[in-house]
Amino acid sequence: MTLAHLPERWPGRIIAAIALAFATAYVSSVIFLPKPGGRMLIGDALHHYVQLRSLVFDRDLQFQNEYMRMYGIERPDPETRWIFIDLTETGHVRNVMPVGPALLWAPAFLLTTLAVWIANLFGAAYPLDGYGRLFQVTAGLTGTAAAGLGVWLSYRGCNALFAARWSAWASLTLWLSSSAVYYSVISPTYSHAASLLATSAFWLVFVKTRSQPTLARYVTLGALIGAAALMRWQDAVLSFVVMVDLLWRLRQGIPWGRAIGWGVSSAAMAAIVFTPQFLVWQTLYGRVLAIPQGSGFMQWSQPALIAVLFSTWRGLLTWTPIVAVALAGFVPLFKRDALVASAALVFFVISWYVNAAVADWWAGEAFGSRRFISCFPVFALGLAALLDRWSPSLRPLAATSAAFVSYTFLLLLQYQAFMKGLRDIAPYPQGWYELWLARFRVPVDLALWWLRT
Repeated sequence: MTLAHLPERWPGRIIAAIALAFATAYVSSVIFLPKPGGRMLIGDALHHYVQLRSLVFDRDLQFQNEYMRMYGIERPDPETRWIFIDLTETGHVRNVMPVGPALLWAPAFLLTTLAVWIANLFGAAYPLDGYGRLFQVTAGLTGTAAAGLGVWLSYRGCNALFAARWSAWASLTLWLSSSAVYYSVISPTYSHAASLLATSAFWLVFVKTRSQPTLARYVTLGALIGAAALMRWQDAVLSFVVMVDLLWRLRQGIPWGRAIGWGVSSAAMAAIVFTPQFLVWQTLYGRVLAIPQGSGFMQWSQPALIAVLFSTWRGLLTWTPIVAVALAGFVPLFKRDALVASAALVFFVISWYVNAAVADWWAGEAFGSRRFISCFPVFALGLAALLDRWSPSLRPLAATSAAFVSYTFLLLLQYQAFMKGLRDIAPYPQGWYELWLARFRVPVDLALWWLRT
């Protein structure tokens, strides 16, 4: 047995080992490259975290004290005045992030709280306030674990249709050569790791139970839709997958009444699981449905359909070409299982439209088109289908996978070097040369810079 056989022999162990390595790298960065003021969470992650900290320690959703403490300010300045002036109709600070990631982080956060409380009984004197780095690191470690578990669930979904070899190589290659890798190790505190887990769980159940159309199946799928929507609201488009499935059943002769009953039950369960977000919105905005970013956030009539895929400004296919290969796999996927392929294609197309319709379709500062990480499990299905059809021997398969992974890691190095301030050495990956070719030069320039310093 060679190293190339390991993914198919022990896919769970390989995925767990990678996730553990990512967790180690994340904790190491926290220790050796600390951010000013002890704050570990920035960007979107901070807005998720204040929800968790406020719910556990203050038992409310008033975030002013959390923001002031996390930003390290004693009084508002021009950059942080929004904490005091951007208030909702109910007098709360606006929070534009979903509550799902905070709920996902809660078990580790609560265990840490208990551990600190017990340690303090024996004289540890660690601040039991939810702000310390021990509390904050739980978000990153949970995110890394969620990403690894999501990849494993995607593998299981692929393995329900294809051999372990193709399923394992597809899942691992996609993980390590797409935007998912960045949000598994560099920024696991963003919602994308949680989204990867939730959508992968949905697709695993969908694929494995596709031959068992029962009420229990649709209720379960509805619950998983609600959970996915809690992590990222856009993932509610999974409901269209259930619609495709029900239309498929109608073609097979299922009575209309039964199909409608299954659909209503699925939607009702999704709404029940989504209830925490309804409650947060009711508290913050005075209504159970809201677009916290404002009505202009979604530009439904002007979607950037081409740019979101092909632009060098974080286009899906230009930044992560492995996805183009995975999409090509939808053709053999149709030949293997038309229902799964139809549902996967509908999910991708609607996700494509939704992501293109967001006002900032480039998703702010990001490593690639991060909002498409929700589509990871269907991309994995497509890639596994292509490998199954191609049936390469292990040596060219391993070489091709290594090429895609290396190509992405070179970009990851370039991107991180730029973000860490080495902008004379590593250009921002915008423009054809900077995105596709500069990554090969950056390691050499970094080595020369290190030798000089």
